[in-house]
Amino acid sequence: MGLIAPHPPYQIEEPYYSAVDRAKLKARIHPKNCTDKADIEQAIRSRIGLDAYTEEDWQELRACYLGMVMKVDQQFEKMCDALKEAGEYDNSAIFFSDHGDFTGDYGLPEKAQNSFEDCLCNVPLLIKPPKGYALDPGISDSLIELVDFYATAMDMAGVQPAHTHYGISLKNVLADRSVPVRDFVTCEGGRNPEEIHCDEFHAGGPNGTNPFHPYWPRHNAQTDPDAHAKGFMLRTDTWKLVSRVNGKDELYDLVNDPCECHNLYADMADSAIVRELKQKQLLWLMQTCDIVPFRYDNRFSKEMMWAKLKPLVPAEYEEEYRQKIAEGANLFALMQECRQRFS
Repeated sequence: MGLIAPHPPYQIEEPYYSAVDRAKLKARIHPKNCTDKADIEQAIRSRIGLDAYTEEDWQELRACYLGMVMKVDQQFEKMCDALKEAGEYDNSAIFFSDHGDFTGDYGLPEKAQNSFEDCLCNVPLLIKPPKGYALDPGISDSLIELVDFYATAMDMAGVQPAHTHYGISLKNVLADRSVPVRDFVTCEGGRNPEEIHCDEFHAGGPNGTNPFHPYWPRHNAQTDPDAHAKGFMLRTDTWKLVSRVNGKDELYDLVNDPCECHNLYADMADSAIVRELKQKQLLWLMQTCDIVPFRYDNRFSKEMMWAKLKPLVPAEYEEEYRQKIAEGANLFALMQECRQRFS
């Protein structure tokens, strides 16, 4: 299901609007406490016009967003109740996740496609497997990626993929929450300078986002090739590295700086930890740079295949091998078979 909420514009009706106690919201991550952050964040802040927002204003925005989350939770509950009424709940695998939102952190609303803070990327994945699966219910801190949803759903459905993919089935960690899944996770976004993304080059034009649209500040900021530079993030339990094709790279010590306020890259560019993380990035990009289909592509038409096979096949076997070709047999496997069979 694709749900529009929680999503800008931030607005929610009662009883959700008043359900959140503003006094209990934790302090947001203030941009004045951060150093050397991604250029896209300042590019959006300079266009979004929220400098006059007070902390009370930000609290209202955040409470409204949480009210939207509450409404989605209740909609999700209704779906689960409907499955139970239909007698299908026990037979269903349910997955629930989405990206995060700044909601005031770093002085920003919404999100940015090439900014990789945990508030955007480190989001919960909720899974309810079908009845009968080994299950250790609760919360796991194992690092996973959304591609693991694909692998897990196929595993639960008993379906084999038709191409290589890089997801990991989560059946083992569902059975034991302490099982580690990945040593690191990755995320990517942004664009190369010559590429267009989300019509940002038309921002303010007749075919793009107009200045009165809530997405105009971000789309207009994305016209800056340095601010919107293509980036690749790698996160371990303790470190996060963001490498970009142009613009600013980032490094965060997640143990001592969990809010990712201080970019250490300029001071640690030649450090052992950066070399290690970049080596992981390089190997991961090499390993996942191609998606290979499992189905063999014969490259030849059926008549071309028969023309290659005909010299090897006695006339009385012609129909048999034409039928094998029609059924999609591998040409080179057929040639090898005929050489062995009719030599």
